[in-house]
Amino acid sequence: MAREVSEIPEVLHRQIQDGLDSYLLAGQQAAQTPPRGFVTCARGTSDHAATFFKYVMETRTGLPVTSIGPSIASVYKTPLKLQDLICLTISQSGGSPDLVALQAAAKQGGAQTLAFLNVSDSPVGRSADTVLDVLAGPEKAVAATKSFVNTLFAILGFAAGFTNDKALETALRSFPDAAKKALNNDWSKAQLSLARAGSAFTVGRGPGFAVAAEAALKLKETCRIHAEVFSAAELLHGPVVLADNRFASMIFDSRDETRVSIQTVIQTMGQREAIAFVISPDIGCPNQLPVPTVDHPLLHPLVQIIGFYSFVEKLARNLGENADAPSGLNKVTVTV
Repeated sequence: MAREVSEIPEVLHRQIQDGLDSYLLAGQQAAQTPPRGFVTCARGTSDHAATFFKYVMETRTGLPVTSIGPSIASVYKTPLKLQDLICLTISQSGGSPDLVALQAAAKQGGAQTLAFLNVSDSPVGRSADTVLDVLAGPEKAVAATKSFVNTLFAILGFAAGFTNDKALETALRSFPDAAKKALNNDWSKAQLSLARAGSAFTVGRGPGFAVAAEAALKLKETCRIHAEVFSAAELLHGPVVLADNRFASMIFDSRDETRVSIQTVIQTMGQREAIAFVISPDIGCPNQLPVPTVDHPLLHPLVQIIGFYSFVEKLARNLGENADAPSGLNKVTVTV
């Protein structure tokens, strides 16, 4: 896992050279259709990437993006009615039967099918109308890291093409330097508090909610720390009562219109004497876990999760856990 996290800047360079133009073109072609919206098909870490896609596309285009549970097709065998929609499947392996089943049902129901994959020659890849390879290369650790970052990058390339966003395209082409800086920030101040915490919140909003969800999963699967993700808005609707001085939280500070609600959560955690670490480039914020500034707000969640991956791998080793092969987990999870 440590090696694969360290490879992220390198694989991003490869992705810019060999993949970005295809992502932009796919977005341009999809916009010409034009679709009424999107449905997503994914599980686990890939479903967090689908959440990122949802917030990026809904905020930039106004088109609806909704997730369909794979069991609707694989277990319930429900015929779908998806005329004029695009079904987006996201998977590292492209091999899980339930994803294959949902993609097939979506196509039969009238949808175009698009897949973001790290293994293009796979059951999902062979049956999709369009395949976009995220080009992360072999990933041996059970916990996905570089493939997640590369998928978010590919999503932003598709979105830049779909919306003709030249500023985002330019920012993507220069992003590997910021990714490299994100690996070198020191988050050691949070290690002891997370290790001692009986439970933890990860908090974000908008595109940042997707990486907060991914962080909660990684705390569970690599460190065996119970963590739960909440939107900054939903947290204040009830779950915040759990927060006290035995509690820890990691708050993914946003760089967009949702920042006011993020700041409210930070203040509320302080009032409840809960330990709150804030993942932000702002030096003045309390308990800052630093990340570099980026050239576009949509790239901010990417440097946050890169910094988190470096942190959580070290935390797992310090806790005596095997982040490469957590007990009871397999690299490819096959579900129906």
